[in-house]
Amino acid sequence: MTAAFTRRHFVSAAVAVAAASSVARAGERQPLFQYGVASGDPLHDRVILWTRVTPASLFDDVDVRWKVARDPGMRQIVTTGTQRTDISRDFTVKVDVKGLAPAHTYYYQFTVGVERSPVGRTRTLPQGSVDAARLALVSCSNLPAGLFNVYALLARRADLDCVLHLGDYIYEYANASYGDGTLLGRVPAPDREIVSLADYRQRHAQYKLDADLQAAHRQHPFICVWDDHEITNDSWKGGAENHNPELGEGDWERRLRSGIRAYFEWMPIRDVPLSSNTPIYRDFRFGDLADLLMLDTRLYGRDQQSAAKPVTPTAGFPANDPVANDPARTLLGFDQEAWAYEKLALSKSRGATWRLLGQQVMMATLSPSGGQTVFNLDQWDGYRPARERLYSTLRDGSIDNVVVMTGDIHTSWANDLTSNPWAGYNPQTGQGVVGVEFVTPAVTSPGILNPVEAAQTAAFLRSISPHMKFVELNKRGYVLLDIDHERVHGEFWHVATVDAPSRAETLSGALVNVAGDNRLQPASGPSPARAAADPAP
Repeated sequence: MTAAFTRRHFVSAAVAVAAASSVARAGERQPLFQYGVASGDPLHDRVILWTRVTPASLFDDVDVRWKVARDPGMRQIVTTGTQRTDISRDFTVKVDVKGLAPAHTYYYQFTVGVERSPVGRTRTLPQGSVDAARLALVSCSNLPAGLFNVYALLARRADLDCVLHLGDYIYEYANASYGDGTLLGRVPAPDREIVSLADYRQRHAQYKLDADLQAAHRQHPFICVWDDHEITNDSWKGGAENHNPELGEGDWERRLRSGIRAYFEWMPIRDVPLSSNTPIYRDFRFGDLADLLMLDTRLYGRDQQSAAKPVTPTAGFPANDPVANDPARTLLGFDQEAWAYEKLALSKSRGATWRLLGQQVMMATLSPSGGQTVFNLDQWDGYRPARERLYSTLRDGSIDNVVVMTGDIHTSWANDLTSNPWAGYNPQTGQGVVGVEFVTPAVTSPGILNPVEAAQTAAFLRSISPHMKFVELNKRGYVLLDIDHERVHGEFWHVATVDAPSRAETLSGALVNVAGDNRLQPASGPSPARAAADPAP
Protein backbone atom coordinates (compact mmCIF):
# COMPACT_ATOMS: atom_id res chain seq x y z
CA MET A 1 0.00 0.00 0.00
CA THR A 2 1.41 3.38 -0.96
CA ALA A 3 -0.84 6.34 -0.50
CA ALA A 4 -0.29 8.79 2.34
CA PHE A 5 -3.32 9.06 4.59
CA THR A 6 -5.59 12.07 4.17
CA ARG A 7 -9.06 12.74 5.52
CA ARG A 8 -10.45 12.92 1.99
CA HIS A 9 -8.64 9.87 0.69
CA PHE A 10 -7.78 7.68 3.64
CA VAL A 11 -6.23 4.69 1.88
CA SER A 12 -5.29 4.59 -1.76
CA ALA A 13 -5.93 2.13 -2.83
CA ALA A 14 23.89 -12.00 -15.94
CA VAL A 15 27.19 -9.94 -16.62
CA ALA A 16 25.06 -6.94 -17.29
CA VAL A 17 22.76 -7.96 -14.46
CA ALA A 18 25.52 -8.39 -11.90
CA ALA A 19 27.34 -5.27 -13.01
CA ALA A 20 24.48 -3.13 -11.74
CA SER A 21 25.23 -3.88 -8.09
CA SER A 22 28.26 -6.04 -7.68
CA VAL A 23 31.61 -5.31 -9.21
CA ALA A 24 34.04 -2.62 -8.17
CA ARG A 25 34.28 0.07 -10.85
CA ALA A 26 37.44 0.27 -12.90
CA GLY A 27 40.14 2.09 -10.96
CA GLU A 28 38.24 1.89 -7.66
CA ARG A 29 38.68 -0.50 -4.75
CA GLN A 30 35.35 -0.97 -3.03
CA PRO A 31 35.22 -2.46 0.48
CA LEU A 32 34.74 -6.19 0.11
CA PHE A 33 32.00 -6.36 2.76
CA GLN A 34 30.40 -2.96 2.16
CA TYR A 35 26.87 -4.38 2.43
CA GLY A 36 27.35 -5.56 6.00
CA VAL A 37 26.21 -8.83 7.54
CA ALA A 38 22.84 -10.21 8.59
CA SER A 39 21.22 -13.24 10.17
CA GLY A 40 17.71 -14.58 10.03
CA ASP A 41 15.17 -17.40 10.25
CA PRO A 42 16.51 -18.69 13.60
CA LEU A 43 15.44 -22.11 14.81
CA HIS A 44 16.41 -23.80 18.07
CA ASP A 45 19.51 -25.38 16.49
CA ARG A 46 20.35 -23.30 13.44
CA VAL A 47 20.29 -19.84 11.87
CA ILE A 48 20.88 -18.25 8.47
CA LEU A 49 23.99 -16.06 8.10
CA TRP A 50 24.21 -13.63 5.17
CA THR A 51 26.66 -11.26 3.55
CA ARG A 52 27.58 -10.03 0.12
CA VAL A 53 31.03 -9.50 -1.35
CA THR A 54 32.12 -6.92 -3.92
CA PRO A 55 34.56 -8.74 -6.19
CA ALA A 56 37.42 -7.23 -8.14
CA SER A 57 36.27 -9.24 -11.17
CA LEU A 58 32.90 -10.47 -12.32
CA PHE A 59 34.44 -13.60 -13.75
CA ASP A 60 35.91 -15.05 -10.56
CA ASP A 61 34.33 -17.31 -8.00
CA VAL A 62 34.89 -16.11 -4.44
CA ASP A 63 35.45 -18.47 -1.51
CA VAL A 64 34.12 -16.85 1.64
CA ARG A 65 35.16 -18.22 5.02
CA TRP A 66 32.68 -17.94 7.89
CA LYS A 67 32.98 -18.63 11.58
CA VAL A 68 30.68 -18.63 14.60
CA ALA A 69 31.84 -17.89 18.14
CA ARG A 70 30.46 -17.55 21.66
CA ASP A 71 32.09 -14.16 22.24
CA PRO A 72 32.16 -10.85 20.34
CA GLY A 73 35.95 -11.04 20.13
CA MET A 74 35.59 -14.17 17.97
CA ARG A 75 37.99 -16.23 20.09
CA GLN A 76 35.68 -18.99 21.39
CA ILE A 77 34.99 -20.58 18.00
CA VAL A 78 32.02 -22.96 17.74
CA THR A 79 32.04 -23.83 14.04
CA THR A 80 33.53 -22.67 10.74
CA GLY A 81 33.10 -23.31 7.05
CA THR A 82 33.55 -21.97 3.53
CA GLN A 83 30.87 -20.89 1.07
CA ARG A 84 31.57 -20.20 -2.61
CA THR A 85 29.69 -17.45 -4.40
CA ASP A 86 29.71 -16.11 -7.93
CA ILE A 87 27.89 -13.97 -10.45
CA SER A 88 24.93 -16.36 -10.63
CA ARG A 89 23.70 -15.25 -7.20
CA ASP A 90 25.02 -11.68 -7.41
CA PHE A 91 27.93 -12.58 -5.10
CA THR A 92 25.64 -12.94 -2.10
CA VAL A 93 26.52 -15.52 0.55
CA LYS A 94 23.99 -17.44 2.61
CA VAL A 95 24.86 -20.16 5.12
CA ASP A 96 22.45 -22.29 7.17
CA VAL A 97 24.59 -22.91 10.25
CA LYS A 98 23.44 -26.04 12.08
CA GLY A 99 24.31 -27.79 15.33
CA LEU A 100 23.83 -24.74 17.57
CA ALA A 101 22.42 -24.72 21.10
CA PRO A 102 18.90 -23.44 21.85
CA ALA A 103 18.40 -19.94 23.29
CA HIS A 104 22.06 -19.01 22.81
CA THR A 105 23.61 -15.80 21.56
CA TYR A 106 26.34 -16.28 18.98
CA TYR A 107 28.68 -13.98 17.08
CA TYR A 108 29.74 -14.48 13.48
CA GLN A 109 32.12 -13.09 10.88
CA PHE A 110 33.05 -13.62 7.24
CA THR A 111 36.54 -13.41 5.73
CA VAL A 112 38.07 -13.47 2.27
CA GLY A 113 41.84 -13.72 2.46
CA VAL A 114 42.90 -11.13 5.02
CA GLU A 115 39.75 -9.01 4.68
CA ARG A 116 37.16 -9.36 7.43
CA SER A 117 33.52 -8.43 7.62
CA PRO A 118 32.02 -6.69 10.63
CA VAL A 119 31.12 -9.04 13.47
CA GLY A 120 27.42 -9.83 13.72
CA ARG A 121 25.38 -11.10 16.65
CA THR A 122 22.54 -13.59 16.38
CA ARG A 123 20.45 -15.79 18.63
CA THR A 124 18.80 -19.20 18.32
CA LEU A 125 15.22 -19.79 19.36
CA PRO A 126 14.52 -21.50 22.68
CA GLN A 127 13.31 -25.05 23.12
CA GLY A 128 11.26 -26.73 25.85
CA SER A 129 10.23 -24.62 28.83
CA VAL A 130 10.53 -20.91 28.00
CA ASP A 131 9.83 -18.01 30.34
CA ALA A 132 9.67 -15.04 27.97
CA ALA A 133 10.43 -13.59 24.53
CA ARG A 134 10.86 -10.06 23.22
CA LEU A 135 10.12 -9.16 19.59
CA ALA A 136 10.18 -5.95 17.54
CA LEU A 137 7.78 -5.43 14.61
CA VAL A 138 8.64 -3.21 11.63
CA SER A 139 7.41 -2.60 8.09
CA CYS A 140 7.30 -0.10 5.23
CA SER A 141 10.88 1.15 4.99
CA ASN A 142 10.86 3.46 1.96
CA LEU A 143 14.39 4.83 1.45
CA PRO A 144 13.56 8.23 -0.17
CA ALA A 145 10.80 8.92 2.38
CA GLY A 146 13.23 9.45 5.25
CA LEU A 147 16.10 8.20 7.37
CA PHE A 148 16.04 4.77 8.96
CA ASN A 149 16.15 6.07 12.54
CA VAL A 150 13.88 3.21 13.59
CA TYR A 151 16.51 0.66 12.61
CA ALA A 152 19.16 2.58 14.56
CA LEU A 153 16.99 2.44 17.68
CA LEU A 154 16.39 -1.29 17.29
CA ALA A 155 20.13 -1.85 17.04
CA ARG A 156 20.45 -0.29 20.50
CA ARG A 157 17.85 -2.61 22.08
CA ALA A 158 20.15 -5.44 23.09
CA ASP A 159 17.41 -7.60 24.64
CA LEU A 160 15.44 -8.44 21.49
CA ASP A 161 15.15 -12.09 20.56
CA CYS A 162 14.48 -11.15 16.94
CA VAL A 163 13.02 -8.51 14.63
CA LEU A 164 9.98 -9.34 12.50
CA HIS A 165 9.89 -7.42 9.23
CA LEU A 166 6.31 -7.68 7.99
CA GLY A 167 6.91 -6.44 4.46
CA ASP A 168 7.75 -3.51 2.19
CA TYR A 169 11.45 -3.86 3.04
CA ILE A 170 12.18 -2.08 -0.26
CA TYR A 171 10.01 0.03 -2.58
CA GLU A 172 9.93 -0.19 -6.36
CA TYR A 173 9.33 3.44 -7.38
CA ALA A 174 11.44 6.03 -9.14
CA ASN A 175 12.43 9.10 -7.14
CA ALA A 176 9.55 11.50 -6.44
CA SER A 177 6.96 8.91 -7.48
CA TYR A 178 6.45 8.07 -3.82
CA GLY A 179 8.88 10.04 -1.71
CA ASP A 180 11.55 12.45 -2.95
CA GLY A 181 14.98 11.58 -1.61
CA THR A 182 16.85 14.44 -3.29
CA LEU A 183 17.40 16.64 -0.22
CA LEU A 184 18.35 13.69 1.99
CA GLY A 185 20.71 12.19 -0.57
CA ARG A 186 18.44 9.14 -0.83
CA VAL A 187 17.47 9.06 -4.50
CA PRO A 188 16.53 5.46 -5.38
CA ALA A 189 18.93 3.50 -7.56
CA PRO A 190 18.29 2.96 -10.36
CA ASP A 191 16.22 6.15 -10.58
CA ARG A 192 13.30 4.52 -12.33
CA GLU A 193 10.64 2.01 -11.43
CA ILE A 194 12.38 -1.33 -11.08
CA VAL A 195 11.19 -4.22 -13.25
CA SER A 196 14.21 -6.39 -14.18
CA LEU A 197 16.45 -8.68 -12.14
CA ALA A 198 19.28 -6.16 -12.45
CA ASP A 199 16.94 -3.43 -11.18
CA TYR A 200 15.77 -5.38 -8.14
CA ARG A 201 19.32 -6.40 -7.26
CA GLN A 202 20.53 -2.82 -7.47
CA ARG A 203 17.68 -1.54 -5.29
CA HIS A 204 18.32 -4.19 -2.63
CA ALA A 205 22.02 -3.34 -2.73
CA GLN A 206 21.30 0.35 -2.17
CA TYR A 207 19.14 -0.38 0.87
CA LYS A 208 21.79 -2.66 2.34
CA LEU A 209 24.32 0.20 2.17
CA ASP A 210 22.30 2.16 4.75
CA ALA A 211 24.29 2.30 8.00
CA ASP A 212 21.24 2.15 10.29
CA LEU A 213 19.79 -0.87 8.51
CA GLN A 214 23.20 -2.55 8.67
CA ALA A 215 23.37 -1.86 12.41
CA ALA A 216 19.99 -3.49 13.07
CA HIS A 217 20.91 -6.54 11.00
CA ARG A 218 24.29 -6.79 12.72
CA GLN A 219 22.72 -6.93 16.21
CA HIS A 220 19.60 -9.07 15.71
CA PRO A 221 18.28 -11.97 13.65
CA PHE A 222 15.41 -10.96 11.36
CA ILE A 223 12.38 -13.02 10.38
CA CYS A 224 11.06 -11.44 7.19
CA VAL A 225 8.16 -11.77 4.80
CA TRP A 226 7.34 -9.70 1.74
CA ASP A 227 4.36 -7.46 1.07
CA ASP A 228 3.67 -5.84 -2.31
CA HIS A 229 6.49 -3.31 -2.81
CA GLU A 230 9.18 -5.97 -2.92
CA ILE A 231 7.64 -6.49 -6.39
CA THR A 232 5.17 -3.65 -7.03
CA ASN A 233 2.13 -1.94 -5.51
CA ASP A 234 -1.10 -3.82 -4.76
CA SER A 235 0.09 -7.08 -6.24
CA TRP A 236 -1.85 -10.34 -6.29
CA LYS A 237 -0.99 -13.79 -7.61
CA GLY A 238 -1.69 -12.84 -11.24
CA GLY A 239 -0.65 -9.20 -11.52
CA ALA A 240 -0.57 -5.85 -9.77
CA GLU A 241 -2.15 -2.41 -9.84
CA ASN A 242 1.29 -0.95 -10.57
CA HIS A 243 2.33 -3.37 -13.32
CA ASN A 244 1.70 -1.90 -16.77
CA PRO A 245 2.84 -3.94 -19.78
CA GLU A 246 1.54 -1.21 -22.07
CA LEU A 247 4.15 1.14 -20.56
CA GLY A 248 7.00 -1.20 -21.34
CA GLU A 249 7.11 -3.07 -18.01
CA GLY A 250 6.99 -6.43 -19.75
CA ASP A 251 5.57 -9.76 -18.69
CA TRP A 252 4.22 -10.01 -15.12
CA GLU A 253 5.57 -13.50 -14.50
CA ARG A 254 9.06 -12.45 -15.52
CA ARG A 255 8.94 -9.38 -13.28
CA LEU A 256 7.60 -11.45 -10.40
CA ARG A 257 10.32 -14.08 -10.75
CA SER A 258 12.98 -11.36 -10.90
CA GLY A 259 11.78 -9.69 -7.72
CA ILE A 260 11.49 -13.00 -5.88
CA ARG A 261 14.96 -14.11 -6.95
CA ALA A 262 16.57 -10.84 -5.83
CA TYR A 263 14.70 -11.02 -2.52
CA PHE A 264 16.01 -14.49 -1.73
CA GLU A 265 19.52 -13.50 -2.79
CA TRP A 266 19.67 -10.35 -0.69
CA MET A 267 17.66 -11.31 2.42
CA PRO A 268 18.65 -13.53 5.39
CA ILE A 269 15.85 -15.98 4.70
CA ARG A 270 16.10 -19.77 4.36
CA ASP A 271 16.18 -20.79 0.70
CA VAL A 272 13.36 -22.70 -0.99
CA PRO A 273 12.97 -23.67 -4.67
CA LEU A 274 12.13 -20.47 -6.52
CA SER A 275 9.26 -19.96 -8.94
CA SER A 276 6.55 -17.41 -9.63
CA ASN A 277 4.58 -19.11 -6.83
CA THR A 278 7.31 -19.49 -4.23
CA PRO A 279 5.88 -20.33 -0.77
CA ILE A 280 7.37 -17.93 1.76
CA TYR A 281 4.95 -18.85 4.57
CA ARG A 282 6.60 -20.80 7.39
CA ASP A 283 6.50 -21.28 11.16
CA PHE A 284 8.79 -20.91 14.18
CA ARG A 285 8.57 -22.27 17.74
CA PHE A 286 9.53 -20.39 20.89
CA GLY A 287 9.46 -23.51 23.05
CA ASP A 288 6.24 -23.92 25.02
CA LEU A 289 5.69 -20.15 25.04
CA ALA A 290 4.56 -19.40 21.49
CA ASP A 291 4.23 -20.55 17.91
CA LEU A 292 4.87 -17.97 15.19
CA LEU A 293 3.25 -18.33 11.76
CA MET A 294 4.56 -16.00 9.06
CA LEU A 295 1.85 -15.72 6.40
CA ASP A 296 1.94 -14.44 2.81
CA THR A 297 -1.22 -12.40 2.16
CA ARG A 298 0.20 -10.89 -1.02
CA LEU A 299 1.74 -13.11 -3.69
CA TYR A 300 1.14 -16.78 -3.02
CA GLY A 301 -2.62 -17.23 -3.28
CA ARG A 302 -4.34 -13.83 -3.26
CA ASP A 303 -7.18 -13.37 -5.74
CA GLN A 304 -7.37 -10.03 -7.50
CA GLN A 305 -8.73 -7.14 -5.47
CA SER A 306 -12.29 -6.01 -6.06
CA ALA A 307 -12.72 -3.19 -8.56
CA ALA A 308 -15.72 -1.74 -6.68
CA LYS A 309 -16.08 2.04 -6.74
CA PRO A 310 -16.24 4.05 -3.50
CA VAL A 311 -19.67 5.14 -2.34
CA THR A 312 -18.32 8.69 -1.98
CA PRO A 313 -14.73 9.99 -1.86
CA THR A 314 -14.83 9.88 1.95
CA ALA A 315 -17.22 7.03 2.76
CA GLY A 316 -15.19 4.11 1.43
CA PHE A 317 -16.39 1.05 -0.46
CA PRO A 318 -19.69 -0.80 0.01
CA ALA A 319 -19.30 -3.55 2.58
CA ASN A 320 -21.83 -5.66 0.66
CA ASP A 321 -19.72 -5.61 -2.52
CA PRO A 322 -20.36 -9.04 -4.11
CA VAL A 323 -16.71 -9.59 -5.01
CA ALA A 324 -15.50 -8.85 -1.48
CA ASN A 325 -18.14 -11.28 -0.19
CA ASP A 326 -17.48 -14.12 -2.63
CA PRO A 327 -16.56 -17.27 -0.63
CA ALA A 328 -14.68 -18.66 -3.62
CA ARG A 329 -12.06 -15.92 -3.25
CA THR A 330 -9.08 -16.19 -0.94
CA LEU A 331 -6.35 -13.95 0.42
CA LEU A 332 -3.92 -16.68 1.42
CA GLY A 333 -4.71 -19.34 -1.16
CA PHE A 334 -6.67 -22.38 -0.02
CA ASP A 335 -3.61 -24.54 0.57
CA GLN A 336 -1.97 -21.86 2.72
CA GLU A 337 -5.27 -21.48 4.59
CA ALA A 338 -5.31 -25.22 5.30
CA TRP A 339 -1.67 -25.10 6.41
CA ALA A 340 -2.40 -22.22 8.80
CA TYR A 341 -5.47 -23.93 10.31
CA GLU A 342 -3.48 -27.13 10.83
CA LYS A 343 -0.61 -25.25 12.49
CA LEU A 344 -2.99 -23.36 14.78
CA ALA A 345 -4.64 -26.59 15.91
CA LEU A 346 -1.25 -28.23 16.43
CA SER A 347 -0.09 -25.26 18.50
CA LYS A 348 -3.05 -25.67 20.83
CA SER A 349 -2.70 -29.45 21.08
CA ARG A 350 1.00 -29.28 21.95
CA GLY A 351 0.29 -26.80 24.75
CA ALA A 352 1.91 -23.61 23.51
CA THR A 353 0.53 -20.59 25.36
CA TRP A 354 0.43 -18.11 22.45
CA ARG A 355 -0.21 -18.21 18.73
CA LEU A 356 1.40 -15.33 16.81
CA LEU A 357 0.44 -14.58 13.19
CA GLY A 358 2.81 -12.33 11.24
CA GLN A 359 1.14 -10.99 8.10
CA GLN A 360 0.77 -7.90 5.95
CA VAL A 361 -2.64 -6.22 5.67
CA MET A 362 -5.02 -5.11 8.42
CA MET A 363 -7.27 -7.91 9.60
CA ALA A 364 -9.70 -5.87 11.73
CA THR A 365 -12.65 -4.21 10.04
CA LEU A 366 -11.85 -0.60 9.14
CA SER A 367 -15.10 1.26 8.50
CA PRO A 368 -16.10 4.94 8.66
CA SER A 369 -19.79 4.10 8.89
CA GLY A 370 -20.44 1.46 11.50
CA GLY A 371 -19.96 -1.36 9.03
CA GLN A 372 -21.93 -0.14 6.00
CA THR A 373 -18.74 0.69 4.12
CA VAL A 374 -15.05 -0.21 4.44
CA PHE A 375 -11.99 1.88 3.71
CA ASN A 376 -9.81 -0.53 1.77
CA LEU A 377 -10.62 -3.61 -0.28
CA ASP A 378 -6.93 -4.54 -0.46
CA GLN A 379 -7.13 -5.51 3.22
CA TRP A 380 -9.01 -8.44 4.77
CA ASP A 381 -12.16 -6.30 4.43
CA GLY A 382 -11.97 -7.11 0.71
CA TYR A 383 -11.91 -10.85 1.44
CA ARG A 384 -14.57 -11.18 4.13
CA PRO A 385 -15.45 -14.89 3.78
CA ALA A 386 -11.75 -15.76 3.94
CA ARG A 387 -11.45 -13.79 7.17
CA GLU A 388 -14.55 -15.44 8.59
CA ARG A 389 -13.12 -18.88 7.75
CA LEU A 390 -10.13 -18.02 9.93
CA TYR A 391 -12.31 -16.64 12.72
CA SER A 392 -14.56 -19.72 12.59
CA THR A 393 -11.54 -21.99 12.82
CA LEU A 394 -10.47 -20.20 15.99
CA ARG A 395 -13.95 -20.23 17.53
CA ASP A 396 -14.87 -23.79 16.60
CA GLY A 397 -11.52 -25.14 17.75
CA SER A 398 -11.50 -23.09 20.97
CA ILE A 399 -8.10 -21.76 19.87
CA ASP A 400 -7.39 -18.74 22.03
CA ASN A 401 -4.44 -16.46 22.81
CA VAL A 402 -4.06 -15.43 19.15
CA VAL A 403 -2.03 -12.28 18.42
CA VAL A 404 -1.99 -10.98 14.83
CA MET A 405 0.95 -8.76 13.83
CA THR A 406 0.43 -6.52 10.81
CA GLY A 407 2.26 -3.95 8.68
CA ASP A 408 1.37 -2.27 5.34
CA ILE A 409 -0.76 0.67 6.46
CA HIS A 410 2.07 2.93 7.77
CA THR A 411 0.30 3.78 11.01
CA SER A 412 -0.33 2.45 14.53
CA TRP A 413 -3.37 0.41 15.53
CA ALA A 414 -4.35 -2.05 18.25
CA ASN A 415 -7.58 -3.95 17.66
CA ASP A 416 -9.81 -6.63 19.09
CA LEU A 417 -10.64 -9.09 16.30
CA THR A 418 -14.32 -9.91 15.99
CA SER A 419 -16.69 -10.81 13.16
CA ASN A 420 -18.90 -7.77 13.74
CA PRO A 421 -17.70 -4.96 16.01
CA TRP A 422 -21.23 -3.52 16.17
CA ALA A 423 -23.15 -6.73 16.97
CA GLY A 424 -22.21 -9.72 19.09
CA TYR A 425 -19.13 -7.99 20.50
CA ASN A 426 -18.80 -6.54 23.98
CA PRO A 427 -15.77 -4.23 24.29
CA GLN A 428 -15.95 -4.33 28.10
CA THR A 429 -15.90 -8.11 28.47
CA GLY A 430 -14.33 -9.22 25.20
CA GLN A 431 -17.36 -11.31 24.25
CA GLY A 432 -17.15 -12.18 20.55
CA VAL A 433 -13.38 -11.66 20.29
CA VAL A 434 -11.24 -14.34 18.60
CA GLY A 435 -7.88 -12.59 18.94
CA VAL A 436 -6.08 -9.27 18.99
CA GLU A 437 -4.06 -7.32 16.43
CA PHE A 438 -1.05 -5.02 16.68
CA VAL A 439 -0.39 -2.97 13.53
CA THR A 440 3.10 -1.50 13.42
CA PRO A 441 3.75 1.99 12.05
CA ALA A 442 6.12 2.48 9.13
CA VAL A 443 9.86 2.87 9.36
CA THR A 444 9.59 5.85 6.97
CA SER A 445 6.49 5.67 4.74
CA PRO A 446 3.99 8.43 5.57
CA GLY A 447 0.65 8.34 7.32
CA ILE A 448 -1.31 11.57 7.72
CA LEU A 449 1.45 14.16 7.69
CA ASN A 450 -0.58 16.93 9.34
CA PRO A 451 -0.61 16.04 13.07
CA VAL A 452 -3.86 17.90 13.80
CA GLU A 453 -5.65 16.18 10.94
CA ALA A 454 -4.16 12.85 12.05
CA ALA A 455 -5.41 13.31 15.61
CA GLN A 456 -8.89 14.30 14.44
CA THR A 457 -9.14 11.30 12.13
CA ALA A 458 -7.91 8.92 14.84
CA ALA A 459 -10.42 10.30 17.34
CA PHE A 460 -13.24 9.93 14.81
CA LEU A 461 -12.32 6.33 14.06
CA ARG A 462 -12.05 5.44 17.74
CA SER A 463 -15.46 6.99 18.39
CA ILE A 464 -17.24 4.78 15.84
CA SER A 465 -15.07 1.64 16.15
CA PRO A 466 -15.47 -0.02 19.56
CA HIS A 467 -12.96 -2.74 18.65
CA MET A 468 -10.13 -0.25 18.02
CA LYS A 469 -8.22 0.30 21.26
CA PHE A 470 -5.36 2.46 19.96
CA VAL A 471 -5.06 4.52 16.77
CA GLU A 472 -2.21 6.90 15.87
CA LEU A 473 -1.94 8.07 12.26
CA ASN A 474 1.00 10.48 12.06
CA LYS A 475 4.17 9.03 13.54
CA ARG A 476 6.70 6.46 12.32
CA GLY A 477 8.15 3.85 14.61
CA TYR A 478 7.85 0.22 15.64
CA VAL A 479 5.98 -2.13 17.97
CA LEU A 480 7.70 -3.94 20.84
CA LEU A 481 6.07 -7.15 22.08
CA ASP A 482 7.13 -8.51 25.46
CA ILE A 483 5.70 -12.00 25.88
CA ASP A 484 5.45 -14.36 28.83
CA HIS A 485 2.96 -17.04 29.83
CA GLU A 486 0.76 -14.52 31.64
CA ARG A 487 0.38 -11.83 28.95
CA VAL A 488 1.52 -10.16 25.76
CA HIS A 489 2.53 -6.56 26.44
CA GLY A 490 2.52 -4.43 23.27
CA GLU A 491 4.20 -1.03 23.06
CA PHE A 492 4.04 1.59 20.30
CA TRP A 493 7.39 3.41 20.09
CA HIS A 494 7.50 6.46 17.83
CA VAL A 495 10.50 8.36 16.52
CA ALA A 496 10.83 12.13 16.67
CA THR A 497 11.63 12.57 12.97
CA VAL A 498 12.75 10.81 9.81
CA ASP A 499 14.03 14.02 8.21
CA ALA A 500 17.27 14.19 10.21
CA PRO A 501 19.38 11.75 12.22
CA SER A 502 17.77 11.24 15.63
CA ARG A 503 17.84 8.69 18.42
CA ALA A 504 14.84 10.17 20.24
CA GLU A 505 11.81 7.94 20.71
CA THR A 506 8.58 8.14 22.69
CA LEU A 507 6.29 5.48 24.08
CA SER A 508 2.93 6.59 22.67
CA GLY A 509 0.78 3.71 23.86
CA ALA A 510 0.89 0.35 25.61
CA LEU A 511 -1.70 -2.41 25.75
CA VAL A 512 -1.83 -5.86 27.27
CA ASN A 513 -3.55 -9.09 26.29
CA VAL A 514 -3.86 -11.31 29.36
CA ALA A 515 -3.66 -15.03 28.60
CA GLY A 516 -7.14 -16.52 28.29
CA ASP A 517 -8.80 -13.11 28.02
CA ASN A 518 -8.62 -12.63 24.22
CA ARG A 519 -8.92 -8.84 24.36
CA LEU A 520 -6.77 -5.76 24.68
CA GLN A 521 -6.67 -3.55 27.76
CA PRO A 522 -4.61 -0.44 28.53
CA ALA A 523 -1.22 -1.02 30.13
CA SER A 524 0.78 1.39 32.24
CA GLY A 525 4.28 2.17 31.04
CA PRO A 526 6.87 0.10 29.22
CA SER A 527 7.82 -3.44 30.11
CA PRO A 528 11.17 -3.72 31.92
CA ALA A 529 14.26 -4.50 29.88
CA ARG A 530 15.44 -8.10 29.96
CA ALA A 531 18.93 -9.46 30.44
CA ALA A 532 20.92 -9.46 27.21
CA ALA A 533 24.26 -10.64 25.88
CA ASP A 534 26.95 -8.20 24.79
CA PRO A 535 26.23 -6.43 21.50
CA ALA A 536 28.32 -7.02 18.42
CA PRO A 537 31.19 -4.52 18.26
